[in-house]
Amino acid sequence: MNLDQQVDQAERIAVVGSPSSTSGLALDILAGAVNRKLVGELALFRYAQDGLPHYALGQITEVKLRNVWHEDPTMRSLIRQRGRVDAVSERQDTHQGEMTVSAVFCRDGNTYRPSILGTVPATGTPIHLVTDDVLETLLSPYRSQLFYLGRVYGSTPKLPLWFKHFDSGPEGAGEAYHLGIFGKTGSGKSVLAKMILLAYARYPQMALLVLDPQGEFTKDLRGEPTGEFRLPMRKVLEHLRKPARILGVRDLVLDRWELFAQILYESPFFEQLSIPKGENRELACRTLVDRLDRQGVRLTDLAKRETFNKAWALLGDEQIQKVFYRSPESRGRFQSVYQSANSEEFYRRYWKPVAWLFQEDRKNAQKVDSLLYHLLKPDEKTRPLVVIDLSQEQARGIGEDFSDLPLLRTPGLEEREPVLFWTETVQALVVKRLLEGIRQAAEAAYRENRSLNALVLIDEAHRLAPREEPENPEKKAIRDLLIDAARTTRKQGVGWMFISQTLSSLHRGIVEQLRIFFFGFGLGMGQEFRALSELVGGQSKALDLYQLFRDPHSAFDVTSREYSFMTQGPVSPLSFAGTPLFFNAFNTVKDFLEANGWGTVGEQ
Repeated sequence: MNLDQQVDQAERIAVVGSPSSTSGLALDILAGAVNRKLVGELALFRYAQDGLPHYALGQITEVKLRNVWHEDPTMRSLIRQRGRVDAVSERQDTHQGEMTVSAVFCRDGNTYRPSILGTVPATGTPIHLVTDDVLETLLSPYRSQLFYLGRVYGSTPKLPLWFKHFDSGPEGAGEAYHLGIFGKTGSGKSVLAKMILLAYARYPQMALLVLDPQGEFTKDLRGEPTGEFRLPMRKVLEHLRKPARILGVRDLVLDRWELFAQILYESPFFEQLSIPKGENRELACRTLVDRLDRQGVRLTDLAKRETFNKAWALLGDEQIQKVFYRSPESRGRFQSVYQSANSEEFYRRYWKPVAWLFQEDRKNAQKVDSLLYHLLKPDEKTRPLVVIDLSQEQARGIGEDFSDLPLLRTPGLEEREPVLFWTETVQALVVKRLLEGIRQAAEAAYRENRSLNALVLIDEAHRLAPREEPENPEKKAIRDLLIDAARTTRKQGVGWMFISQTLSSLHRGIVEQLRIFFFGFGLGMGQEFRALSELVGGQSKALDLYQLFRDPHSAFDVTSREYSFMTQGPVSPLSFAGTPLFFNAFNTVKDFLEANGWGTVGEQ
């Protein structure tokens, strides 16, 4: 069956009305369709342009009711008394719709190529509802590239999307894209991100890195439940033959003296020696690190007792004390605390939890540079998906407050692996080290005229790149690094996916670099809505449709929840006109797997 036959068989709901323009069409709704849900429906009409048949698709964004008799003052007075006038009420109603065209296809022989709406079709041109069969025929040359996250908003056809890798070739975009997913907690943005991650995992040559500060992606990859939507990521990746690896904090070896100085500054080590946070502690950290480096101490030996003995002896040197405490009174107070301290307990409780982050001979541990090299290895035909779990819960003892621990010997402490010193600031420092490594790899690839073809996903992005100026200088450095990476790494083949609960709190320098947007529920009020309006470009009808999104958790039960999204950017063959598209994400794993040809995976 050809496309024209499929269109003829599709339901006719309206005709082109007046006034219409190339930016928006007025629709006269047919009587048989006035009681149907039309807002959000994907519709199609045929017209002739330049002597060739064209097919235009778009979503209906609004439906209005008009009855000119009811607008007459005399009739209104009568209606006020009677409630209705049988001769005009309902019978004289007219329903008018508005349709925004998002894609136009021209039939050229047996193929369909993209075109534009360069003229306005005649009034009376039939408007048909789009079906899955129509979409499959239109997009048959690109069938292997299509991916499905859900169905057209409030309708049944699956919305075709495509996520191309960032290199050249028939399935490549030729450059990297930055993506943003925004929505309130519970809007479905994390599940959507996992679906998109699997879309990119279809490409063996594409490297995927997930920075997971909450541990949610890690749990999904391990098969642990994270909610009602239990996506079998591990099984799908095995089906795709995509290598996957999870690395925790204990699997990463930090490799910079600067990092050691910064983490030691954040730890309670110097606090227990009566040096509060500030310039004096910063000087003490820098001086100690500099002297250890001069003595030939290796970072990987920091956790050894003999290294600590050297550091402890340096702190007892009066000349070094003069660097961070100039007054004799301050040095005297420090010396008193230092001499009364139990060095053995200081080593175990305050030094080793920091130094262990730099220990190289841990089981399965990798240096950051080594990790990134194997992830981004250029001659590797199948590159992996790596999730770095930076959550506080992922390792024993992480996040524990050391400041109030008594300096007492703990039996058996020396026999077990030490707890690690881990705070939000330390987490940010580790992220910074990873970002620096990615940027250096991207710059090296650019000098070699090759694309890294990699996607980096960052959850809770508003915490790492807030719009407001961070008080912590380390967090400010990370924000600046992310902004710079978003601006420069695209041409080097590195794309970024930022997930955030808010749109207005993410730094504008990053938002401006995003090419593909997904907006979930929760951005329809106040400052969030103003930020959304700027991005959509003042398309009021699209914003009106977005504000109809319901809170998924207002549904009566889990199965009836609707996770609605508005998307903008080159993410669909139906959105090359730049207009937003609306869809409801699949709310069952079975639907998602079957739509993308993975139905047998769920049965394994």
